[in-house]
Amino acid sequence: MLVVLICAADPLADDLQQTLLWRDGLERYVTSRVAEALPTAVAVRPHLVVVDRELPGALRLIQDLRQEPSTRSASIAILTRGAFELDQVVFLEAGANAILRLPVGPDWDQRLGRLLTVPPRRRVRLTVQLEFEARKRQGVERLAGQVLDVSIHGMRVECGAALSLGTDLDFVIQMPGADSPVLGCGRVMRLAGPGSSGVEFYALEGDGAERIAQFVGPAP
Repeated sequence: MLVVLICAADPLADDLQQTLLWRDGLERYVTSRVAEALPTAVAVRPHLVVVDRELPGALRLIQDLRQEPSTRSASIAILTRGAFELDQVVFLEAGANAILRLPVGPDWDQRLGRLLTVPPRRRVRLTVQLEFEARKRQGVERLAGQVLDVSIHGMRVECGAALSLGTDLDFVIQMPGADSPVLGCGRVMRLAGPGSSGVEFYALEGDGAERIAQFVGPAP
């Protein structure tokens, strides 16, 4: 059964009961204090953690969830109100996967469904070559790095430089035992620690998607 943890200072049932989070087949837990949230997450192992931005200590909670091994793979969504504000980026930089703006909109179920359905990942250590637009001069920058885990949707990359959130990358991954590498394009969607970035694929050349899916294997 899919497990959801909702962390909010104020009751959000009136807002969230309109979404798939309140449907049968989901196990829901609700906390109102940061001090309760992390121990609850460790105990119940949620697939998705929904955090109200107004909750005191929300940013620290996201950082702790990403550092705790038992909750590191959970998806995290931040609930905000009103228009986008630049300071909301800090939540993505801390490890949140998405920002959902209240009131509930028609795209919420699609976005929540994707956050709940975490594809299988394979922990690896593969060589990757990265290219991206140069930040301090014209042209492109090139870096060598390591892929630490990979799924059909993306990968976690470790390299010698801090990549900015939203950076578009061209990459070349050398797959084990393969004669040719996988080539594709992705975007940095999460900062997972010093020199570590979560990259979402948006294009894979040729049979790249099939090769990665075969490498990762089926969902358990």
